[in-house]
Amino acid sequence: QKELAAAAPQQQRLSAGASSRRARAGRVRAVATPTRAPRSPASTGSVKSPMTTTEKILARASERASLEPGENVWVDVDVLMTHDVCGPGTIGIFKQEFGEDAKVWDREKVVIIPDHYIFTSDERANRNVDILRDFCEEQKIKYFYDIKDLSDFRANPDYKGVCHIALAQEGHCRPGEVLLGTDSHTCNAGAFGQFATGIGNTDAGFVMGTGKALLKVPPTIRFVLDGEMPPYLLAKDLILQIIGEISVSGATYRSMEFVGSTIESLTMEERMTLCNMVIEAGGKNGVVPADETTFKYLEGKTSVEYEPVYSDAQARFYSDYRFDVSKLEPVVAKPHSPDNRALARECKDVKIDRVYIGSCTGGKTEDFIAAAKVFLASGKKVKVPTFLVPATQKVWMDVYSLPVPGSGGKTCSQIFEEAGCDTPASPNCGACLGGPRDTYARMNEPTVCVSTTNRNFPGRMGHKEGQIYLASPFTAAASALTGYVTDPRDFLS
Repeated sequence: QKELAAAAPQQQRLSAGASSRRARAGRVRAVATPTRAPRSPASTGSVKSPMTTTEKILARASERASLEPGENVWVDVDVLMTHDVCGPGTIGIFKQEFGEDAKVWDREKVVIIPDHYIFTSDERANRNVDILRDFCEEQKIKYFYDIKDLSDFRANPDYKGVCHIALAQEGHCRPGEVLLGTDSHTCNAGAFGQFATGIGNTDAGFVMGTGKALLKVPPTIRFVLDGEMPPYLLAKDLILQIIGEISVSGATYRSMEFVGSTIESLTMEERMTLCNMVIEAGGKNGVVPADETTFKYLEGKTSVEYEPVYSDAQARFYSDYRFDVSKLEPVVAKPHSPDNRALARECKDVKIDRVYIGSCTGGKTEDFIAAAKVFLASGKKVKVPTFLVPATQKVWMDVYSLPVPGSGGKTCSQIFEEAGCDTPASPNCGACLGGPRDTYARMNEPTVCVSTTNRNFPGRMGHKEGQIYLASPFTAAASALTGYVTDPRDFLS
C-alpha cells in the first residue's frame, strides 16, 4: 500500500506527460515504470499464489516464489537433448556464438542421441552422425548414444534408438525437472511430471553454452479423464479424441495437464503416448502428475534425486475438458491432419495398402504387445504389407523375448511371423518423417497407410500424395488383417 501511494503522484505525472506528448507528437515514444523498493521472494509460510504443475516447475527453475501465465522468465535447464537432424546445427550455433574452443555448460546434462536418419546410405545423413561423434569426443559428453556399425545395430551397445523413448529408458526423465530438446515431440517426457518441450537450434545452442533458456509461462488446460478404460482402447485413441475435440490449434502455447482415474490407471508407456502428441494440438507441453507408477518405473534408472510437484487445489486453469472414457470408441485421424477425427468403424470402406507400427508414439514395447494380441486373437494372416519398427534397442529385444499374455508363451516376434508381418526392423525413427529415399518402409509411392505414428500431413512419411490414417496399435493391427481401416472390436472381445 505504501508503494502504491508513493507511486501514485509519479504515475499521474507520467500519465499527464504521456497525454501531453500524444497531443504534440501523436504517439507515445516511451513509458517509464515507477521505481520500487527491492523485495526478496518469500521462502516460508503458506502458499500465497496457487499454481499449476507447470507453473511450479518453472517457478522453481527460475528461483521465483510464484509465476503467472504470460510471464517471461530465465529458467535453469536440467537436461538438453539433441539428435542427428538438429544436433549439427545446434553445435554450429554454439561454436559461432561462444567460440570454437568453448565448453558446454555441463557435459553430464547434454544428452545426444542419433536416431532419425541412421540406416541409410545417404552421405549427408551419415555425416551428421560423424559431426555429433566428433563434438562429443571433443566435449567429453557423458551421454552420447553412438552407432558406428550400421550393418548390425546390435554390434553397437551404446546405440539406443528413438530419442524420446531412450530418454525415458535411460533415466533422463525425472519429475519436477526441465527437459528441453531439439525435437517437437520432446513433450513426451511430460509423462513423468516434468516440464518438457521442443526448442529450435538457436535456443539449444544458447542452452548448450549457458544452461539457461528464456521461456514464457503457458496457461494450463486441464483434461479430466475418468471411467474404466475399455479393453479395445489405448492412449492413442484418447489423444486423438482430444485433438479432434479441440483441433490442432486448440492448445496453442498452453500446457495440457492430464488427470483423472483413467490417467492414474495408465502405464508409463501409455502416459508417454498421451503427452507425446500434445504438440499436435499446438500445446507447449503436456504433463501427468507423478505417482507410484512413475516412481516404480524410475527405480534403478536414475541415481539423481528429484522432487515432484503438483497443481494446487486452487490453481487457475485456462479451461477444463472432461471425458467419460468408458463411452469412447476407437478412432482414427484421417488425412491430412491429426484433428481430422473419425470413428474407426466409420472408415470401414477405406481400402489400405500398408500398415506401419513404430515411432516414439507407437513403437514402444506395449504398442507391439497390443498389436500382437490382435493378431493372436484373429489367428489370420495380414492382407497388406505390415512394417514393424521398434523404437529402441530395448524394445527390439522385448519383441523377441517377452511372452505375450494369453499366448502360451509366444513372443511378439513369433506372432508377427505367423501373421505374415515384415521382420522387425532396426530401431530408429524410420519412415515416421519420411527420411532419405532408402529409409525402411518409406512411402515412395502414393499409397494409403494406417500408421501408429503422430502426423499425417502431405509428404510426412515420404510421398506427398500418400494418405496416412493415424491409429492405435490395436486399430493398425486389425486393419492389417482386413486390408481396410478396421475397428479392433472386430477381433477383440
